[in-house]
Amino acid sequence: MSGSPKYSSVRVGALYAQREAAERARRADERRARERRRAAERVRIAQAAAARRERARAEAARKEAEVTARREAEHAARRDRAQAEQSRADERGLEEVRELVAEAQRSGVRDGIGALEGELAALRVRVARGERLDGAVEVLRGKAVGLRATDAGSRTDDRVHVLAALDRRLAAAPDGAILDAEGHRRCTDLLGQLRAASAPDQQVRFEALLGTAEHALDRHAATIAQARETAEREVRAERERAAERERAAEEERAAERERAEAAAALELALTEAAERLDAVRPAAQGVVNTAAELGAPDLADTIDDALRAATESLTARRPGEALAAVADLEARLPDAETRLDELELADERRRDLVAALRDAMTGEGFAFEGGAEEDGTFRLHFTRPTGATYETTVASEEDGTPVLVYRVDGEPDVTLHAAQDEAVCDTTEALLERVHESLGGDDGFVAGEITWDGKPPGRRAKPLPRDASWRWTTP
Repeated sequence: MSGSPKYSSVRVGALYAQREAAERARRADERRARERRRAAERVRIAQAAAARRERARAEAARKEAEVTARREAEHAARRDRAQAEQSRADERGLEEVRELVAEAQRSGVRDGIGALEGELAALRVRVARGERLDGAVEVLRGKAVGLRATDAGSRTDDRVHVLAALDRRLAAAPDGAILDAEGHRRCTDLLGQLRAASAPDQQVRFEALLGTAEHALDRHAATIAQARETAEREVRAERERAAERERAAEEERAAERERAEAAAALELALTEAAERLDAVRPAAQGVVNTAAELGAPDLADTIDDALRAATESLTARRPGEALAAVADLEARLPDAETRLDELELADERRRDLVAALRDAMTGEGFAFEGGAEEDGTFRLHFTRPTGATYETTVASEEDGTPVLVYRVDGEPDVTLHAAQDEAVCDTTEALLERVHESLGGDDGFVAGEITWDGKPPGRRAKPLPRDASWRWTTP
């Protein structure tokens, strides 16, 4: 009999069960309180994140308003400068036209003068209002030149007057030497020849040169007008190019703002995810460590995987994944802590059973030789005065019911010797039953029937499971 493992299931006593139920309720209250604190912390973090986003939005709006105001001021300044330059150019052109009209009047022209003066006055009013005249000045200049040209050919008797008028025409365009250098040199040369031919005896030559000079001045004026128009077109084209560059720059600034806003949003989301993870990381790591210690690797791995997924997403700067991973960890934690509490209660129960068993066996004369814990299973070693050895294992069945397994060596149906040295014959079963009676009863543990392979049927023996299967299974 001594070599056959003995087995007995164990249940907790009524008072012990009451204490365990009270402890379970206390832990449940603590879990609910923790979850309320976590929920409040999540709300605080969410509110802080919303406040940061609002501040970032307001700051971006403020900067955008500043940039817009500065850009509009720059545009207005450029527009005002361009308008002022154009107004000055138009004023110069109108003054040149006025000189041409005045010269036509001095030359004796009367027809069309009033109409030209009316158009000139109207254009001056438009310039004063800041309007663009575009080509209106050159159109009016052409009309003024035409007035002079129709009447000048018959007034060669006063050559000094004619020469002075031609000089004024050449001088009427101060920028002529720049805009039409070749024409300006030719007109200057012809006026010099005309002046040399102004003697009374050179009437025919003077008349011939006068026509050539007037034609050259007309051509010079037309070339200047064309050059001015070309310059104005170039100015307009440059303004359009500048406007296009400004539009492109604005598009780039808008894209840069979008990139900056996206980067800021990413940082804010990462900050929120990191704060939420920091709020639950200690608890999650505690579950991982304790579950591993209590022999529940599946629970430890589940929470460790969730914790690692959140950490890796943050490290990789993927805010969407990080927030989702943190939310998953937060959702898993309450159930994990519930299971962990049950694991800890079961561990305390096993340790209490180990302590009660050790006291009971030493009370029956056993000597405790040491023990060890492995994966939630406790193995205790005892010896009797006879030299028999008992290895006692505290394990559990698959449904979590505690079991005691005894492996006895050197006990051939035990013979005990009392202190008075009178022989008392007893069986191993009876000895272990006395041990079980000392496990605490209602205030501790109540052991069931001892059974082993080959126990007589009359004792209603319960078959002993295979030796290798007796390991503690945590709830």
